[in-house]
Amino acid sequence: MSEAATQARRDELARGLAAVRSRLDDAARACGREPSDVGLLTVTKFFPASDAVLLYELGCRAFGESREQEAHTKIEQFREAVPDPTVQWHMIGRLQRNKARSVSRWAHTVHSVDSARLAGALAAGATAALAAGDRAEPLRVLLQVSLDGDPQRGGVPADGLDVLADEVAAADGLELAGLMGVPPLGADLDESFETLAELGVQLRQRHPAARELSAGMSGDLEHAVRHGSTCVRVGTGVLGPRPLA
Repeated sequence: MSEAATQARRDELARGLAAVRSRLDDAARACGREPSDVGLLTVTKFFPASDAVLLYELGCRAFGESREQEAHTKIEQFREAVPDPTVQWHMIGRLQRNKARSVSRWAHTVHSVDSARLAGALAAGATAALAAGDRAEPLRVLLQVSLDGDPQRGGVPADGLDVLADEVAAADGLELAGLMGVPPLGADLDESFETLAELGVQLRQRHPAARELSAGMSGDLEHAVRHGSTCVRVGTGVLGPRPLA
């Protein structure tokens, strides 16, 4: 990419980032929350490592990916340009168990754990990565909650949440950090996020340290912040439309 093209892309990302941060600040203040209470996870899936580097230069330190193979390659490219070990990479997409070991080596947090079998695979991978020195801390895990009861969309049903939470909390190599949810298509956003928030309250009664609530994306972040989101996952709002495959 030419210097002019790189600068144009940096300017485009800066505008998108500023607009999303402004929305987040306004949304937090509108419901009496401190803007600093809501983190922005910039979702770089489908975009090149060069965009992540530019976003780093603009102040971003946490990035979200959804496909292990893409993420693995992108992170290697990013680290060649930015050798900063404090940068966090989050796995936000549905995860197959056969990818768990690889993800356990690079992920700071996995947002999409919805079964005991996946949790067990991640625990084994994280324990091995800790022993090998590939990671220094346990793998943070968020439990993805099904807000419509449809197993095809991913997520543990609400009535299975306590059992899965207890299993994750007891697993070596994992840290139970909280919940993640995505409103079903066509659902009432406030109702969905309110349900997720209520489940978060119930979870913290059993596991007080599991305070993370990963909720909200480009189109619905204001609703999510209103209902207590601590981590908003935004891709399009910052980076623009996804590039064509």
